Amino acid sequence: MKILILKPSSLGDVVQALPVLRLLKSHLPHSEIFWWLEAGLVPLLEDDPDIAEIFPFERNRWATPARWPGVWSGIRAMRSHHYDWAIDLQGLARSGFNTWLANADLSIGLDNAREGAREGARLFYDLIAPRSAPGTHAVDRYLAVLPELGVPVHSRFQWLPARPGAAAMVRERWRPEDARWVALLPGARWDNKRWPLEYYQELTRQLPGEMDDLRFAILGGSDDRALGAAIAAVDPKRCLDLTGRTSLTELIEWLRLSELVITNDSGPMHVAAALGKPVVALFGPTDPRSTGPFGQAGNVIQMTSLPCVPCMKGHCTYERPLACLRDITPAMVCERARWAMSAVPQTVRT
Repeated sequence: MKILILKPSSLGDVVQALPVLRLLKSHLPHSEIFWWLEAGLVPLLEDDPDIAEIFPFERNRWATPARWPGVWSGIRAMRSHHYDWAIDLQGLARSGFNTWLANADLSIGLDNAREGAREGARLFYDLIAPRSAPGTHAVDRYLAVLPELGVPVHSRFQWLPARPGAAAMVRERWRPEDARWVALLPGARWDNKRWPLEYYQELTRQLPGEMDDLRFAILGGSDDRALGAAIAAVDPKRCLDLTGRTSLTELIEWLRLSELVITNDSGPMHVAAALGKPVVALFGPTDPRSTGPFGQAGNVIQMTSLPCVPCMKGHCTYERPLACLRDITPAMVCERARWAMSAVPQTVRT
């Protein structure tokens, strides 16, 4: 059996879709599973034991007619297989169209506000999974396709298998073994999803307390370098600024070796949750019921007493700008972080 999964982006969404891959392979061990994936995320699934082939999707090619021959070449490569199933977990017009182009015996998609119901994507499917209730987590929304295919849903799988090569590179480059690491993720796609920089700085002063061996790994992309440098400057001996310095697989391995992750609502937050790491997640305008760290609702801090939370807007219009994040104090985060480090790990699909 050949199966195509279409979930090109983003990092957090792809990570949250991985249980679909794991359960398909568990139920159909002799199947060949292919993935249509944004080119920049290929390292996430490269050499994954459950994937037969990745078809890279280069978003910028679609906007440039001169590059359309390359787009068609990629589509032809994807169409070269006779798929039994094509599963669209993105649920937008482009992914729906590519699901139809895949020419599978059966195409299936979703019918939710975020996937399927927008842009007419569901018109391209032979089978549509039942609509999920409002507030259903993204992981469970994606998993809804499996019962329609006769595939059982359970938690007996490894979400993100170890990458020994990337782990060895982390050990070789940074020698992290002699400390208890707390990963800080100060970046986010929206500016109003970012807990204030000065609060992260204060956190590095307050959190260690009597834990002399506690250190901070500040992680993020090249766009987060200014944040990383400013946080690390507070205590250079205790802080390691890794923003813009790690590959995607190295970032994952840093999260794997960390004892705790403190993060804004971001893609790496979902990686940390998939690894089963305690995550203290700082939420402002977005809804953690559907996009929070999976299995760790109790570790989310959000000021739900404010009338505008969650507003789901990319720009703050409240009378007290960014009050939803500024009202989350470093002392509150320290208290939750210390509890998370001492608590019995929560049950997650690791």
